[in-house]
Amino acid sequence: MLSRKSLVRTIDVGKTVPTSEGDLDILSNVSVEIGDGESVAIVGASGSGKTTLLTMMAGLDTPTRGEVYLGDNLITAMSEEQRAQVRSEMVGFVFQSFHLLSTLTALENVMLPAELKKDRDAADKATDLLDRVGLSERLHHYPRQLSGGEQQRVALARAFASSVRVLFADEPTGNLDTATGERLIDQMFDLNAAFGTTLILVTHDQRLAERCDRKLAMASGTIVAPDQAPALKA
Repeated sequence: MLSRKSLVRTIDVGKTVPTSEGDLDILSNVSVEIGDGESVAIVGASGSGKTTLLTMMAGLDTPTRGEVYLGDNLITAMSEEQRAQVRSEMVGFVFQSFHLLSTLTALENVMLPAELKKDRDAADKATDLLDRVGLSERLHHYPRQLSGGEQQRVALARAFASSVRVLFADEPTGNLDTATGERLIDQMFDLNAAFGTTLILVTHDQRLAERCDRKLAMASGTIVAPDQAPALKA
């Protein structure tokens, strides 16, 4: 049984992929539990399995073995269509490379998740979120007309547009300069507090990791003690 306060849980999760040199273990017996409303940074060297674990918890990929719960949903027992439905109801994403639709304005990009859920207040919610991230003057600009930092702020607003319970972020400050990254971090945690979401992120950024409630350190596909992971970028 899951704890009533648990929102994301993995049990003995493993991921093995075939290579020309034999099977390669990407994840090995990873068991983690993340509480409702917690903020958690997953840290470790490149290739340690951080992003793979994130995609497993978000239901974007399936493990070779083990179980993953998202809320009350055992998503490892679901079809892709069923996992997609759970993601649409519970999950928001912020990626390093923004993933905005180039043919849509900032407002339209943020409205999209709520529109797909047939939310009649999609436009009002999107306008409010863009105002919260300081882009009220950029509502009708297309991604090509926005700076990298502005595009990431649009992506952040979009992640909260459909009232998600969990925000997954993969290196959200990775393509941003220091000042822009700091501003994004502040806005991410402000929105997270305002909406009461659970935040799970992968990062090499010390500033971002230190803002989280706790850190999960990874090495060679397993969870390790924090002092066994390499130092983060200051």
